[in-house]
Amino acid sequence: MSRSLRHGALAATAIVFSIASLAACGAGNDAATLKVRPDSAATRSGDISIQNANVITQPERNAEGPAVVSATLFNNGTKQQTLDAITLPGTSVAVQLHAAQGTGPVVVPAGGKVVLGGKGNASAVIEKSREAAQAGNVQPVVFKFSSTGEISLGAFVVPATSYFTGFGPSSLPVAPSPSATPGAPGEPGAESGSTDEAVTPSDAASASAQTG
Repeated sequence: MSRSLRHGALAATAIVFSIASLAACGAGNDAATLKVRPDSAATRSGDISIQNANVITQPERNAEGPAVVSATLFNNGTKQQTLDAITLPGTSVAVQLHAAQGTGPVVVPAGGKVVLGGKGNASAVIEKSREAAQAGNVQPVVFKFSSTGEISLGAFVVPATSYFTGFGPSSLPVAPSPSATPGAPGEPGAESGSTDEAVTPSDAASASAQTG
């Protein structure tokens, strides 16, 4: 076999092994459960893995209302941990944590996971969203766990549309109902050919004196 053919065969073999390695990574214990969405951050420290981390704001840019931190938290250890806090460095905004059942801490079970965001899941709510995040930016987020401690990453800030609709804030703006136009027929303040003002006895007496 010529030297060029041997080189070609080696290159083809390398490509096959590379593809096989990637496929093996994708078939890991997380692949089937992550439901990975585009533009999401991930990191790992100790027994804790954080994946699909995003800050999800209101659908409309600069709209008032809360935002949320959305993420999937994996505990690869043998002891449960609690998510004690989430902070947003560079801001003074607080993030309120709520367990899926509504009370108690957010617990990441040993060998299990917790999803932040979405119906029926735990939540991390940012009340003053406009002070914390602007769509299109990357917001530093720190997750603090009971045993692992603090884990930092940069989460993408995205509006609650498309892939992120079901994971966004539960409190979304409601379009105001149309109000009656002042002065419209049948409404208070409407103009007409006659007056509805009551005539008092003093008014009647004054009018009689002027005509007499």
